[in-house]
Amino acid sequence: NRALYRAKFDAVTARLSATLDTVTPPAGFYLWPKTPVSDTVFARGLLEKTNVAVLPGSYLGREVDGINPGANHVRLALVATLEETLEAADRIADFMAQCYSA
Repeated sequence: NRALYRAKFDAVTARLSATLDTVTPPAGFYLWPKTPVSDTVFARGLLEKTNVAVLPGSYLGREVDGINPGANHVRLALVATLEETLEAADRIADFMAQCYSA
């Protein structure tokens, strides 16, 4: 199971590294990329345009002293099959190119 997740992390990170700030974590089953806009705006747009669902990071953090540590990040779970995960990564990369390229 670890080898399969490692393969998913490596493949998805390679596909998204040019468009999202994505670092492979030492453990876990999800990526935590930084978004170019509000995490809720990003997640909603991604779902509407590509049918890929991610969880806004601000939903997972609690605001303390006016700061939510999950803001401007999304949780990208890599629990689907490798083929489905790579399809989602390609859709996210296309979404970034269409909506947020400089």
